[in-house]
Amino acid sequence: MNTRARPFPPLLATALALTLPPPALAQQGAGPLEVKQGYWWYAPPPKPEQQKPDEGDPLARPVIPPMAELASWTPPRIRKLIEDQRDYAATVLTVEAVADFWRLEDFARRKARAFAGLTQIAMLQNPALNSKSANPMVGDARAELTAHKDQVRQRYLRARANEFALVMFSRTTCGYCRVQWPIVQRFQDDMGWQVTLMDLDRRPDLGARFGVEVTPTTMIIRRNSSQRMVIAAGIEAYPNLAQMAYQAVKLLTGDIRPEQFMTGAGEEGGFFDALSAGPIAASDPRALSRDLEMSDVPAAGGAGE
Repeated sequence: MNTRARPFPPLLATALALTLPPPALAQQGAGPLEVKQGYWWYAPPPKPEQQKPDEGDPLARPVIPPMAELASWTPPRIRKLIEDQRDYAATVLTVEAVADFWRLEDFARRKARAFAGLTQIAMLQNPALNSKSANPMVGDARAELTAHKDQVRQRYLRARANEFALVMFSRTTCGYCRVQWPIVQRFQDDMGWQVTLMDLDRRPDLGARFGVEVTPTTMIIRRNSSQRMVIAAGIEAYPNLAQMAYQAVKLLTGDIRPEQFMTGAGEEGGFFDALSAGPIAASDPRALSRDLEMSDVPAAGGAGE
């Protein structure tokens, strides 16, 4: 009897190849066998884990400490407790929870009023910290202060009439320019400055040269210098125009630093002067020099004693 294996028919071999699992292929070298799937072996993606429904934050009743302990808490911590109690009370809607919320609010109110009372005492004992000494609110005093500022501003600007000029850029079709120009002319009468009207319709090159895009634009120009500064873009009332001119000239001449640009006439060195008590920014050269001076001072208890 012939026992030699007989080959499978082609169709039967193809069917077996599609139904039998692929053989395990050994990796090079020692190690576990890695089963590789062939082209026809499709592995379905794993099923995503079922997510639990969002149940939200658990409802927890805030713990309110005794008032003596609450008095030692910081304001942010107290505010957090009040917010938690508010949310809790709005959820459970019971008289007790709502009353606890308003007890906390009342505590915060009394603490704020106590702080305000201490502030009044501190302002009375430290007048330099109180703006009332430099900004009186009484009518007659306000009028006197305004007159004083006008005199300081006018005296300063008149002294520099030969050093600066005022230019207003306009257009023929600009209705606002016809409103602003008399205000600029009043500045000329009060301060003795030369003022010039530049029509950009006739000289369009001036707009690009001076960076003017809107009209009216009022600019201060320093004579025999490239320094210039816009002090008004659009219509500006005369008091504001004069104040901006005053501040711009002081800045261009180096009489003030940029941090002092909001310092009004006669306010230098006072409550409204940002640098009246010394440097306030790390970029201030005076702050660096002060730090260097302090580094030269021997520490207390050191060898220098």
